[in-house]
Amino acid sequence: MSAAAPKNIVVVGGGIQGTSVAYHIATSSKLPAGSKITLLEAKAPASAASGKGGGFMARSWGDGGNTQQLHHLAFDMYEALAKELGCETYRKLPVLSVRPGFSGEGGAKKARKSAKLGPLVPSWLDGSVGPISALGYGDDTAQITPYEFVTKMLEKAGDKVEVRLGTCEGVDTEQGSERGSRKITGVRYTPRDSDDGTVETIPADDIIVSAGPWSCAAEDWFQGAVELPMEGVKSTSIVWQKPEGMDKVDATALFCGEDNRFETHLEVYPRPDDSIYICGIGGSDYISKEELKAGAYREVCEAKESRVDAASASFREMSATYKAKGELDRVQACMRPCPPDAKPYMGCVPGFEGAHINAGHNCWGIAWAPACGKAIAELVLEGESTSLDLRPFDPARFTPVAKRGGRGRKKQGQSLGEQW
Repeated sequence: MSAAAPKNIVVVGGGIQGTSVAYHIATSSKLPAGSKITLLEAKAPASAASGKGGGFMARSWGDGGNTQQLHHLAFDMYEALAKELGCETYRKLPVLSVRPGFSGEGGAKKARKSAKLGPLVPSWLDGSVGPISALGYGDDTAQITPYEFVTKMLEKAGDKVEVRLGTCEGVDTEQGSERGSRKITGVRYTPRDSDDGTVETIPADDIIVSAGPWSCAAEDWFQGAVELPMEGVKSTSIVWQKPEGMDKVDATALFCGEDNRFETHLEVYPRPDDSIYICGIGGSDYISKEELKAGAYREVCEAKESRVDAASASFREMSATYKAKGELDRVQACMRPCPPDAKPYMGCVPGFEGAHINAGHNCWGIAWAPACGKAIAELVLEGESTSLDLRPFDPARFTPVAKRGGRGRKKQGQSLGEQW
């Protein structure tokens, strides 16, 4: 049996999702010898949400629907991968539900007297809060700093993955194996350091579009063969330094109820470096598909000052320690990619051989990254995913049958050549 021919594979998008795809392809035993993998990133690896996200994951927090399999597989993969890659920021941690907006210290004081809750209440939760309950005890809830995970995957992959900086402009194709189909032959891009906007081409047998909210631009690259409705949700987050004199920051995450005083619903994540990351700040902006196609907020995505102030005030009410001694380390903003049905796009582009989409993972993109990378690697190298059922995530699910790729006759979206 002859060896499989080498493949040229291009992954568009250097966030945690795209990097996970590239990493799992590079480390797969199914990758033909001599293959070349290029990670095409517009700015820098993990420069968008993967460099600014919270990194929280929960195995059992799905809704019991099609995405539950993503929660389970990814959570189970993370611990082993973190060890394999040498990540220092992965850890399991408990999670509390906290009601803000109450005067006095009754909530935290009462919880500390509970044999079950007491050990979970962090010392820095010493301000005005109401009832407290447990959402997780650290057996199926964990965290990782996504920037480190991206960096470690690229380090481990080494020269098996080439990172190239530039903006994808489209694809080159030739006649496919079936009448009316096209086959990927190259990926066109403008190098980041280009002075004159010259477009260059990377030879490619396969392309995986995994560029977060900006992945909707692929609609145009594939000539309308797939419609990818997408909305970008731009949200602010803040990071606190460890207060002076504090030995360590207790590792318990908080999911807080609505604080009507500040219009926040904070998510509070202490990190292994003793900083505290906070999102759930409210006041998000909603970015249209047309704006995303034009590259909105890809280069610069700034925090909203009014929401920084609101989140800081809300947190200070909950923590007397941080109210007295806390200082912000940084403020930031990023976007999450949201399809209309809150399910990701994962699978093949109809009518384009070698074209794949892995995008639209909403607020769970970081949590699901290992599972998505593994499944897409299987799809590209083996023709199907055996780790996940990708059918619910068909990239063409919003595409009218008549518009799907290929110019031959179709029945219920299936190409039938020239005959019914």
